[in-house]
Order: sequence, then structure tokens, then C-alpha cells
Amino acid sequence: IRDVEKILGMPKFLKEEYEVGGMTGVVTGLAWTEVGGDILYIESVLTPGKGKVSLTGNLGDVMKESATIAHEWTMAHHKELGIDPKLFETNDINIHVPEGAIPKDGPSAGITMVTSIVSSYTGRKVKERIAMTGETTLRGRVMPVGGVKEKILAAKRAGITELILSEENRKDIAEIKPEYVAGLTFHYVKTNEEVLKLALE
Repeated sequence: IRDVEKILGMPKFLKEEYEVGGMTGVVTGLAWTEVGGDILYIESVLTPGKGKVSLTGNLGDVMKESATIAHEWTMAHHKELGIDPKLFETNDINIHVPEGAIPKDGPSAGITMVTSIVSSYTGRKVKERIAMTGETTLRGRVMPVGGVKEKILAAKRAGITELILSEENRKDIAEIKPEYVAGLTFHYVKTNEEVLKLALE
């Protein structure tokens, strides 16, 4: 391999490997890009403040809206989630999607953002080797997304073993050749609550 690097130079793209097991506030999402599927991380962190929400990572308008919806849903359901509402007044939250040089947009990180935000406010860790893709609404419904086949293949390449998708994406998985999805466990959900039950310890 060293010779290859000497001749061709360092690799331009490092293969995305899953690397965030058992952390708080860091969740693996799945993205569709022009060159196929990819995994991406959604991170959030609380800092002392007055309730300001910051969004970073070169996000487009639709993705910013997803983050706003995810945060407002979390605040609206603080009681069921076991979050002290004072936390919203005494902390700022930063929601970040790494690799700031790459523009990112679309609604399909909605449930990933919900999971990251709830994990940060509750301190519950995200389970190992689980990834997800799905749009969310203010009512907490999980909506289907596109590019599922490419996203699933990216997850498998990265070493993910469990995937959370909208119930309405079940038919897309049925169309993928069985050998491509061997070794993956799929969870199909309709609500944010179901996502959190599966994704958080």
C-alpha cells in the first residue's frame, strides 16, 4: 500500500468508517450524495446559556428547518422524555454536522437530529452501530425518504448493523437484493418515540 501511496499520492477520499460508538449527543445518519450513499454524523452539545439554538456545518435551509423542528418537538415533549424544562432556559444547544466544507441539505436527517438532541438533554447514550434516516414532523411522525438503497449500502460498508427507517420505506428494502442487506437488522417506525426507544440506551 505504501508504494501505491508513493505513486498516486494520499487517498482523496477516506472510506467512511463508523467511529462513534456509545457517545452522548452523537448519532449516525445516512445521506444521499451525487456519488452514492454516505454516513454522516449529527452532533449536539449543551453549553451554559439562555436557550439559543446554533446550527453549524454548512447546512441548507431545509436541513436547518429539520433541526428547528427536532428541537421544538423535544421541548414540547420534555415531560415524557424526562427532561427538566429548566435545561432549555439555562443552556444553549449547538447542533453540528461535521465536514463543514461540504454543503448539506434535505429533510432526511430529521430523526437523527431528534435522537442527538434528546441524547444531549437526557445524557442517555446512543447505542452502538445503529444508523437512521427519516424526516420528522412537529407531531413527531417519521416520514419516508429517498435514496434508500444507496444509503443502506453505505451503512453496510461503514460497519453499521442496525438501521431505523420510516415504516413507509419498508417497500424500498424489499426491492434490494437479499445479499446486500444480509447481516443488517431493520427497524421500521412511525413515530419519534419509537426511534428513541430503539436508538438510546
